[in-house]
Amino acid sequence: MARKNAARPTATDAAESLDRPPLDAEWPQQLYRVLKAAQVRQVSYVPDAGHSALIRLFATDREVVSNVLTTEEEGIAIATGAWLGGNRSVLLLQSSGVGNCVNMLSLVTMTRTPLLMLVTMRGEWAEFNPWQVPMGVATAPVLTAMGIRVMRADTPGDLTETVESAAALAFEADQQVAVLLSQRLLGRKKW
Repeated sequence: MARKNAARPTATDAAESLDRPPLDAEWPQQLYRVLKAAQVRQVSYVPDAGHSALIRLFATDREVVSNVLTTEEEGIAIATGAWLGGNRSVLLLQSSGVGNCVNMLSLVTMTRTPLLMLVTMRGEWAEFNPWQVPMGVATAPVLTAMGIRVMRADTPGDLTETVESAAALAFEADQQVAVLLSQRLLGRKKW
C-alpha cells in the first residue's frame, strides 16, 4: 500500500487554525514591535488562541524563524540552541503548557541561558473549563520554584512595558523570565 506524504503544516497554517482572534487587536501589534526591537529572530509555540494574532505576525516575517512545537518543552531547547547560535528567541505558550516544561527549565537555569516566555493564562478570569484551573493557580509558583523570574500583565497598557522590561532582563542580563498575560487581558474564552 502506498503511503501518502502529508504536507507539513506551516506556521501560517497553525496560526489560522486557532479558534478566535484576541479581543483587542492593538496589543499583539505592539508586542510584535517590542520583540522585533529586542532583536528576536526565532519564535516557538504550540498553537494557542491567546497568541494567535502574534503568531500570525511572526509567521509572515521573513526575518524570523517560526517553530511550531509538538510540546512546549521543545521550545526551551530551541531557545537554548538559538542563543548558542547567536540568536534571540521567544517561547509562546499557555499556562497549561508550563507543567510540561518543568524538567527542561533546569537547562536554562543551570546554564544561565537567556529565556523569554510569554504565557497566556487560563484558569482565572471567567474560566469555563475546570481542568484549566489547577495549572492556572500553579503557573507562577511553579515558574518561581524553578528559578524563573515571573512578571505579569493585566491590561494592554501593562503589557508593552512589561515585555520590554522582560526582554531587557532576558537578553541583556542573561535572565530567565516569564511574562504572564492575564486571562482578563485576553478576554473570556468560549468554545
